[in-house]
This record gives sequence, C-alpha cells and structure tokens, in this order.
Amino acid sequence: MNREKTIIKTSIIGIIANIFLAGFKAMVGFFSSSVAIILDAVNNLSDALSSIITIIGTKLAAKEPDKKHPLGHGRIEYLTTLVIAIIIMYAGITSLIESIKKIIHPVTPDYSMVGLLIIVVAVIVKIILGTYVQGVGKKVNSDTLIASGKDALFDSVISAATLVAAIIFIITGLSLESYLGVIISAIIIKSGLDMIRETVSEILGERVDSDIAINVKNLIVSFPEVSGAYDLVIHNYGPDRLIGSVHISVPDYMTARELDKLERSIAEKIMSETGVIMTGVSIYSVNTDNAKSDEIEKKVKEIASKYKEVLQIHGFYFEEEEKKYRFDIIIDYDFKNRKEIYQKVVDELKQIYPEYEVNATLDVDMSE
Repeated sequence: MNREKTIIKTSIIGIIANIFLAGFKAMVGFFSSSVAIILDAVNNLSDALSSIITIIGTKLAAKEPDKKHPLGHGRIEYLTTLVIAIIIMYAGITSLIESIKKIIHPVTPDYSMVGLLIIVVAVIVKIILGTYVQGVGKKVNSDTLIASGKDALFDSVISAATLVAAIIFIITGLSLESYLGVIISAIIIKSGLDMIRETVSEILGERVDSDIAINVKNLIVSFPEVSGAYDLVIHNYGPDRLIGSVHISVPDYMTARELDKLERSIAEKIMSETGVIMTGVSIYSVNTDNAKSDEIEKKVKEIASKYKEVLQIHGFYFEEEEKKYRFDIIIDYDFKNRKEIYQKVVDELKQIYPEYEVNATLDVDMSE
C-alpha cells in the first residue's frame, strides 16, 4: 500500500473511533441526563476533525506538479500539521480555563459508575488509537498523522487524570480534578507550541538531517574520480520529496564528456539509494602534478587550523599562469564575527605569498 493510501486509511480509522466514542457518550449522556457527558461527546466529534484535515491535506499534497508549483504540493502537509497543532493548543487552553474556573468556584464532583465507565472506555480507545496513528505516522514519515496521534494520546491523558482524581475523591473525599487539569493543560499547551514551532521551522527550511547528508556524501565519494563532496544543499518540498545539489572535487584533466557521465551516474545512484533528486552536481577542479599548488594548499590549511572557528577549507585550485589561487572557507555560525576571521586568514596569506592573488569565498555551512 502506498503512502497516501496508508495515511487516508489510518485517518478513516481515527474518524470511526471518534464517532463510536461520540455516539456511545451521547447515548449514555441522554439516558443519564448528563450535560457534561453530552458535551464530551461533542468533543470527540471535534477530534474526528483532525483526521478529516489529515485526509484533505494528504489529498492536496499528492496533487501532481503543475506550472505554478513545478516541485509539487508536498508542503501542504506541513500546513495541515500546523492546523492540528493549533487544535491541540485550543484543547489545552479550553481545558486550562475550565480547570481554573473550578478552582475559583469549586463544585463538589458527583462521580457515577456510568460516568467512570465512560472515562475508562475513552482512555483505552484513545491510547490504542493514539499509539496506532502515531506509529503509522512515523513509519510513513507523516508529521500530520504523528500530530493526530499525539492529539488522541493527550485526550487519553486528560481522561486518565480525571479517572485518577475520581478514585482519589471516592476514597478520601479530596477533590484534585481541577488542579490536575491545570497541570495537564499546561503540558498540552506546551506540546502544541512545540509542534507549531517545529512545523514553522520545517516550512522556513531546516538544515538537512545529518544522517541523510552523510549518506549522500558517502555515496558520492564512493566514485573513484571524486576526492570530496562539499556544499551539499537538500531542500525539503514535503515528506519524501527532497531536492539536492552538491559540489564535487575531481581531477583537472577530466573532459566534459567524462564529467557529464560522472554527474549522471552520481545523480542516478543517489536517487536509487536515498530518494534524493540531485538537480545539480557542480565541480571543483583539483590540481594534479603541481608542487607549488600542494605547497600553497598545505599553507592555507595550516593557517586556517589556527582558528577553531574555521570548520573547513575546500575547493582549492591554483592558477599558475594567472598567478592566483582560490578556495572556499567555512566558519562556524556560532561565531558572530565570521568576516573578521575570514579577513585574518586572507591577510596572512597575502603576506606569505604577495606575488599571488588570493580569491577566498566565505562559504555557508549547509550540511554535515
């Protein structure tokens, strides 16, 4: 079963489970004349909304690329995750308000066996549903399903806390429901905020996962002609839709035909083994059989190594006839005065090799 069908099937299970709970609670609430239970049934119908949103988002994200969106619509899934995170926040805030009201205006709770039975059923169903949905979400890499699963598990935590408070009240006469409600509501609100922050970060564009970056680079340098892979950039256009580009270091004697063949082979291998689509493979030319080039490159790395903020030197090439050399330098993002370190390295090289022009590029630390 493909990813889209799996997500939709799982969401439908969530809708059915919530409708079952809503119907069960509504029936019990009607016969017991309990407004609270009937309102809880309505809450379960709103939970089904998360699953409906997931289905809609998945369908829209699966639309074929078009002229306006040539890389597809996969990022819609992040927007649906954001909506579900807001729903979780809303549930937490509503629960917090109600809990505070009960603390300010305490009401002696009246727990019936029917009410407790409903809570037990709700806890069991929500734990099973939440665990299942979250597990499938991780399996198919769906943040939206993971969020829906968390939503269900939070509901089970609220219901379980209510059950614990009821048992304590029945045994001791001490009512803790409202205070437990405040604590759990705060946890839910924090979790909702974390989900919003994580989703917004994904929409903005995050640094590529280190495991993916390392895997891609290892595949690239497995080709005998390649001595290094740098400046790897992988853009996330939705789950399972990664678009990348990279610079590779190759000998300066390779022909255009050889380079074309190599670049195509690299792209095919990365696609087949990682699923990442490489839209660009650029080259850094490496000097061969040039003693002066080796000397200057060694000195560049020696000077750069004096600064702990310098993470890497790459793309070095020496133009003997033009009396100049070039390289890229990567300086740690955490260091605020990156240009200051860059200038120190360049100035020191100019003093050592005044007869050569230095062309250094302050590069960006894009991946591991």
